[in-house]
Amino acid sequence: MDGAAQVAGEEAGTLRREFEELNDRHLRLVAEFDNFRRRSQTEMAGSGIRAQANLVGGILDILDDFERVTTLDPEQATVQSVLEGVRLMEQKLHRVLMGAGLEVVDPTGETFDPNVMEAMMRVPTDSPDEDGEVAQVFQKGFVFKGHLLRPARVSVRVHE
Repeated sequence: MDGAAQVAGEEAGTLRREFEELNDRHLRLVAEFDNFRRRSQTEMAGSGIRAQANLVGGILDILDDFERVTTLDPEQATVQSVLEGVRLMEQKLHRVLMGAGLEVVDPTGETFDPNVMEAMMRVPTDSPDEDGEVAQVFQKGFVFKGHLLRPARVSVRVHE
C-alpha cells in the first residue's frame, strides 16, 4: 500500500470514529429528551390530580357540614339556626371554589357584554345614558381560570 492510500485509510478510520461518536451522542440525546418528555407528562398529570384532590378535599369539609345538618334533631333545631348553618356552608363553598380559580360574573349596573352575559329580556328606558346597561341579574355567571363556565343571565335596558 502506498503512502497516499495509507493516509486516506487513516482519515477514513478517523472519520468513521468521529461519525460513530456523533451518532452515539445523538442517540443519547434523543433518549434523554424522550425520558424528559415522559417525566414532564407524568409530573403535569400528577399536578392536575393534586389540584383536583385539593379541591375535592375542601368540598369534603362542606359535605361533612351537610351531613351534620341532615342529622339535626328537628325538635331541637330552629329554622333560624338551620338557615345560618346553610349560609355558612355557602360561604365556605364559595371560598373553596374561589381559591381554586373560580370567578363570579355579577354585572349589576354594568354595560351589557355578550362575551360573559346572556340577555334574557329587554327593559325599556327613557334615558339614552342607560341604553345597553344591565337592569337586573337573574343568575350570576362564572369564569374558571379564564374559561366561561356559565354566562350571567340578565335583563338589559334599551332606549327606544
